[in-house]
Amino acid sequence: MTDAVTNIYMVGVGGQGTLLASEILSEVLMLQGYDVKKAEVHGMAQRGGSVVSHVRFGKKVYSPIIPEGEGDILFAFELLEAYRCLPLLKPSAKIVVNNLKIMPPGVNLGQETYPEDVPDKIRRTFPDTLVVEGIPKALEAGSDRAVNTVMLGALSRQMNIPVAIWEQAIRHMVPERYVDLNLRAFALGRAD
Repeated sequence: MTDAVTNIYMVGVGGQGTLLASEILSEVLMLQGYDVKKAEVHGMAQRGGSVVSHVRFGKKVYSPIIPEGEGDILFAFELLEAYRCLPLLKPSAKIVVNNLKIMPPGVNLGQETYPEDVPDKIRRTFPDTLVVEGIPKALEAGSDRAVNTVMLGALSRQMNIPVAIWEQAIRHMVPERYVDLNLRAFALGRAD
């Protein structure tokens, strides 16, 4: 294990499961033997506002907050949330983003327009971008509420951590009655 710290931004809109996903990811990293620090901003989560988690891991991590411009991975549940976080990333960053548009209030009120071609704009700046069809895969697994686990499956393809560790963390963090659903969702997220 090197002394390098890896920085992951996890972003979404309240109600998408961003916080549970960050808990599962943190559990995965701890099971893998890393020191993990996590910070969350979710004051508007109940109203459909932005939710951001900082997850940092390595041999030793001293702060949970990712310095601006130091993000190694952006894990996003919504396209516009990913797009607005691009300045926080290193030029070599990897992006895993759900192919989902949630219209902000300003767009719904006709005061603003949703940017066009967001996935292409992201890819032009960050070629290592994986756009995931999260909702169709979650529905295939059995529930659209499993999008967060589909996305974790896609993220797992970007990280060198055994699948068994991910599955162990899901079993530990998800209520028992939803474990099988989430394991199916995780496998579908890994499948591409």
